[in-house]
Parts: sequence; structure tokens; C-alpha cells
Amino acid sequence: MIPRLRVLMAEDENLAAEVLEECLLDAGFDVLPACDGKAAMELFCAGAGFDVLLTDLRMPRLDGRELIARLRAQRPDLPVVVMTGFPPSGGSAGLHDGSAPLELLTKPIELGALVNAIRSVAGRA
Repeated sequence: MIPRLRVLMAEDENLAAEVLEECLLDAGFDVLPACDGKAAMELFCAGAGFDVLLTDLRMPRLDGRELIARLRAQRPDLPVVVMTGFPPSGGSAGLHDGSAPLELLTKPIELGALVNAIRSVAGRA
């Protein structure tokens, strides 16, 4: 049996985070919620295990772009799904060096597309 994917989710909007977490749990993922990028880094530093990072871009304390850079400095192969209402002008290319899977979704996010994106970057499509 394939183990459930564990998703570290960094989202600073409480209502959005609740909806996303419920959707991901219903889809069969385990979810580690973090209220922003700094909280996500704290979970990582405390040894939390996860397979995929799901992050917003615009967050207080530590934004998604910096979170991706810091996590990938430690785990270069980390799969990432970015969700944002304000996509960068260069698209996903401006968010990483291309060494690991990354998908960029623009808010509002269709939940089925989100589930598919997480499975895709994790190699479980």
C-alpha cells in the first residue's frame, strides 16, 4: 500500500486554510497546516516530515518565495505547489531553479486542480 502524501501547507488566510485542509484530507492527504511561511519553517526545523510543500506567495513574516528558497536549500528535490492571487510576471520559472517539480496555481483555486497538482509534483499522478 502506498503511504499517504504528507502536505506542509502554508496559508495565512484562516478561512482559505480551513477549506484547503478539509479538501486535502478528503482527497486522502495528511496535512500539516502552518499560518505563514515562518510557522512552516518552524515545523520543518522541528523535524516535521512531509512530502510536498503547498504555499501561498504573499504572507506576513516570511513569504512563499523565501520559504521555497529556504526549504529547497535543505531539500533540493522538494516538490512544491504554489497558490497565489498575484502570479509573478515570469510565471513559475521565477520561483525556482528548475531542479525539482513546481506547479503554480492562480486563486481562486479549483480544488480538483489543486489535488491533481499535488499528486503530479509528488509523482503520483
